[in-house]
Amino acid sequence: MLKEVLVVEGKMDTVAIKRALEADTIETGGFTLAPYTLRQIEAAYKKRGIIILTDPDGAGERIRRFLTQRFPEAGQAFVPKADATAHNDVGIEQAQPEAILAALSKVRHHEYKPDSEFTSQDLWQNDLAGTGSAAYRRDKMGALLGTGYGNAKRFLERLNSYGVTRSEFDEALAQLGEQHG
Repeated sequence: MLKEVLVVEGKMDTVAIKRALEADTIETGGFTLAPYTLRQIEAAYKKRGIIILTDPDGAGERIRRFLTQRFPEAGQAFVPKADATAHNDVGIEQAQPEAILAALSKVRHHEYKPDSEFTSQDLWQNDLAGTGSAAYRRDKMGALLGTGYGNAKRFLERLNSYGVTRSEFDEALAQLGEQHG
């Protein structure tokens, strides 16, 4: 049983989680986030901690940003879009148990004092910005590092605020190179 409570978007996400592991979930019902739901999330946050596991799409990102502002110490788990897509639908409910477990094994926490270890130059030098394959490479790196996908600005922000180390970054780059080759 997972100690933290998983915050997901809907009932089918809970069904997918239950196939992967034993865990309690709170469903946001999309971006509606009723006052009752926010109180439930707050209680779980204070008592057990929460991990935000929203869909890897625009709506999921908006929900994640809103919840992270409200609950800054929440864990962040990301299922890569490729692992959460089936039948032309994107969402946690589409993810296989292995993908959910992999995402939960790489939970990140937002740091109050973001590091400035990484700069935009790191992205440019490693083809993570400014090239035709940059979005693909950021997606793969985000999956390896457990930071999720983001445009170049958001990816850089996550590298620095989720406590990614230089060695983790270099190791993920090496794995990305192996996947290419």
